[in-house]
Amino acid sequence: MDIQNTQSQMRKGVLEFCILSIIQQGEVYPSDIVEKMKGANLHILEGTLYPLLTRLKNAGLLNYRWVESISGPPRKYFVMTEEGKAAFEVLLKTWNEMTNSVNELIQNTHPINSSETKIVS
Repeated sequence: MDIQNTQSQMRKGVLEFCILSIIQQGEVYPSDIVEKMKGANLHILEGTLYPLLTRLKNAGLLNYRWVESISGPPRKYFVMTEEGKAAFEVLLKTWNEMTNSVNELIQNTHPINSSETKIVS
């Protein structure tokens, strides 16, 4: 088993949800998303972020607006649509159900002997 690949796939699986969770807080510039993700130890490159934002916009979950910048080209700020807000609520419910189930499974089958193994409730 390639554990690093599995870790990468787990992170990728929640990437869109994490991005939506940031945007649902209000209008945001992509570099702000990168910084918030980095602050949560979920590093993402802008080269990965922009295609995800485009996909979410094309799916009707996001809109954007251009804002003139004093120090350079106009900036694209993203905001969640009503459809995006509804989708986020469904994903949040799914996330909560899944993490509760996984945590229950782990707690019932895995003795916690390591200080690095932490189960989040």
